[in-house]
Amino acid sequence: MCTNIIENVQVTGSGKGPGGWFELRQANISFDHPFNAQLEHALNIDFVNSELGLETRVAVELSRESAYSLIQAIETALGRGEIELGIEQTA
Repeated sequence: MCTNIIENVQVTGSGKGPGGWFELRQANISFDHPFNAQLEHALNIDFVNSELGLETRVAVELSRESAYSLIQAIETALGRGEIELGIEQTA
């Protein structure tokens, strides 16, 4: 069953695609059927810059468990970096 769950967020950063590095502007996050991963449903993340065309896209499809592990790892890395650099924590 398709969920049609999608969230969009503006991002600042860089991604590397077939043509090399490009500026990222948006991340599209969905929980639905993946295109490639052999999973019934996946957390699908597309990092894009639509101003530069379809070739400026980095796609990731993760199992639910892997997505939660990634969230925890991101929070840990950001928290450690904030402490080490003396940056005010945002969350």
